[in-house]
Amino acid sequence: MEKTLVLIKPDAFGKGHAGAILKLYEEAGFKILAAKVMRMTPALAAKHYAEHIGRSYYPALVDFMTSAPIMAVVLAGDDVIKKVRELNGATNPAEAADGTIRKLYAEDKTKNAVHASDSEASAAREIPIFFGAYEIFD
Repeated sequence: MEKTLVLIKPDAFGKGHAGAILKLYEEAGFKILAAKVMRMTPALAAKHYAEHIGRSYYPALVDFMTSAPIMAVVLAGDDVIKKVRELNGATNPAEAADGTIRKLYAEDKTKNAVHASDSEASAAREIPIFFGAYEIFD
């Protein structure tokens, strides 16, 4: 069974949307293998967003992601990476399809409610940044 990492970002978590977002994932048939509420540190952000270091938007991204608690989640299911990204919707909520998480809960392109791994390689790299093997219940 394929796994992916989802981060419910500070905007959506702070507005109390975590439960509704998790419900949408479960209703889509995905299994929650791990979940925790945490505050991302600058060091953790640098590890997670390593490919973005040096880009003009990186400081604002780190400021946003470290500004308040997030919820990190590992989901599993058939073709979960592709299907979660479809359920999340376009990065820009103005372009997201009706019923997607970003259409429902995102504010804008930056405060866009959720992150999800974009490939099996990304999921394999990202999940251990947030969870030890003992925290994931297959």
